[in-house]
Amino acid sequence: MASQQTNQGPASPAVLSPRALNRATLARQLLLRRTAMSAKDAVGHLVGLQAQNTKPPYYQLAARLDGFDPEELSGLMASREVARIVTLRSTIHTHTSDDCLTLRPLVQGARDRELGLFRKGLPGVDLERLARTARAFVEESPRTPKEIRELLLKEWPEAEPLALGVAARCLLPLVQVTPRGLWGQSGQVALTTAEQWFGRAAEPVPAPDATVLRYLAAFGPASVKDMQTWCRLTRLREAFERLRPRLVTFQDVRGVELFDLPDAPRPDEDTPAPPRFLPEFDNLLLSHADRTRVVPAEYKERTWKGNQSHRTFLVDGFLAGIWRLEESDRESTATLTAQPFGPLGREQRAALVAEGEYVLATMTRATTRDVRFGTVSA
Repeated sequence: MASQQTNQGPASPAVLSPRALNRATLARQLLLRRTAMSAKDAVGHLVGLQAQNTKPPYYQLAARLDGFDPEELSGLMASREVARIVTLRSTIHTHTSDDCLTLRPLVQGARDRELGLFRKGLPGVDLERLARTARAFVEESPRTPKEIRELLLKEWPEAEPLALGVAARCLLPLVQVTPRGLWGQSGQVALTTAEQWFGRAAEPVPAPDATVLRYLAAFGPASVKDMQTWCRLTRLREAFERLRPRLVTFQDVRGVELFDLPDAPRPDEDTPAPPRFLPEFDNLLLSHADRTRVVPAEYKERTWKGNQSHRTFLVDGFLAGIWRLEESDRESTATLTAQPFGPLGREQRAALVAEGEYVLATMTRATTRDVRFGTVSA
């Protein structure tokens, strides 16, 4: 009697629950436990720190690095090992010098699309000439955005000033020079090219494959759409397909295919996750199309007021509230006020207070520090 064979197709990818995705992402983001990694290595591992405001990069590293001193990142900026530049999602990020010279060309397509939105405000403007004119101007000496617009208006008086400024920003890799962004210092925005600031030429536009791998190392497991949300590039499916033999795949609970590095950490979903205070615009909350791995659906609209983002905190790995920090140098006091979105248990509140005290001790010089619960935003 012939043996009976069962024709079975390939096994379906394992399904990762939101908690499993949460713990995997927190591990990649250095948020399950603080690491002894250097600030420069962390900036590279995280593929940049969102820096729309000047202080968030420091708070991002304080939440992730053991023994972090803000002066370490500030020193890297002063020595031109990292810098502030518009890259991902058309927003300013703090990147290593290498990423300023490679990642910025990679995302040029997104800058081109942004420029297209302002093309009507640029009647008669030769964009190649504009780029040459602006480059020569800012490489002669760092210039403010106002100075750049005024120069370009002399050349194209019929153009809209805002559109001219956007064109310069989109066409050129403009770095914000120090002292802007240094810890404890202030300075207006002044710009020069990445090539001028770092003293070396930009790299040729790379294939996206290496950046796909870096994105997964910092934000995976993730879908193609997740990465496209992170960087605003399109048509990345081809890169993921080229890399498929080197990757493993999963599904989320909605059936979306997720890619990951074979050896990347994927902790058990019951792994404890300590509370963390994050700054406004932390990339953890902005780098996936589906943010439910960190942001509960009922809280997704509660971290913004107008176009401004609140500082947020995590409890058990998920968004749980917002916070603010008030300092008085004259009285040497600092107060951190946390507003939970829902009830917290006694142990959770105690752990959150301890983490708040750590933040105040690390990020302020205050001798009198207070962590309290209260209203941050109605």
